[in-house]
Amino acid sequence: MADVGLAPFQILAAFLFACGVACFITKRNAIGLLMGVELVLNAANLNLVAAARFVPGLRIEGQVFAIIVIVLAAAEAAVALAIFLNFYNNHATVDVDAANDLKG
Repeated sequence: MADVGLAPFQILAAFLFACGVACFITKRNAIGLLMGVELVLNAANLNLVAAARFVPGLRIEGQVFAIIVIVLAAAEAAVALAIFLNFYNNHATVDVDAANDLKG
């Protein structure tokens, strides 16, 4: 079986990143925005793991950074969901355009 190079992984990561940015730009509810952020973080993880596989001096560091990104994404999702649930309890919507009273 032929060895796949780094380019297909980078193309897939770029596609995931573009989908995440498009989701982040077009969605108006908070859950859609959170999904867009998660897609962008998964694209970064794919780049880190692929670089750890194909770049000679980066064997374990890319995988360690990917695990750190996964932990940060889990913490971000937990905090964001707590904020969204609190906002929904107060305003009965998760529409981010209705969050005008949160301005400082």
